[in-house]
Amino acid sequence: MAEGGGGGRRIGVAMDFSECSKKALKWALDDLARSGDYIILIDVRPQRSYESGEMQLWESTGSPLIPYGDFSNPATMKKYGVEPDAETLDMVKNVAHDKEVVPLMKIFWGDPRVKLCEAVDNIPLNCLVIGCRGLGPLKRVLLGSVSKHVMNNATCPVTVVH
Repeated sequence: MAEGGGGGRRIGVAMDFSECSKKALKWALDDLARSGDYIILIDVRPQRSYESGEMQLWESTGSPLIPYGDFSNPATMKKYGVEPDAETLDMVKNVAHDKEVVPLMKIFWGDPRVKLCEAVDNIPLNCLVIGCRGLGPLKRVLLGSVSKHVMNNATCPVTVVH
């Protein structure tokens, strides 16, 4: 992937297919992406014990980068345990065509706070966009805030979309 000023940036979007992550994706596609950029949807799945299969190979490093043609195919995504919704796929497909960006997906397994920070360095990303669930102060203390942790620990610029 190209480095760079005039395009070819690697823009990560934390994606769990919730409404807040779709808002973050929409913001990244509408307001940040430009021709030649790579939009990398980063999905962090719960940690599980896998007896066999490809997922065992990628538990520590995440999946390979998955092109749109593969992550829009339900049969392909079933082996990763991911079900992208039609709204997200349409959004990515339309903007990819209109703005000439390259959509990719990478899947990690484990704690989203840790894996999103690791993704920044492992891919590597030029920036990361993440949604915010808007937890109140008490729930944030009890559940922890993924966006706050990532914002404080990632080694690239992080944009939190409310």
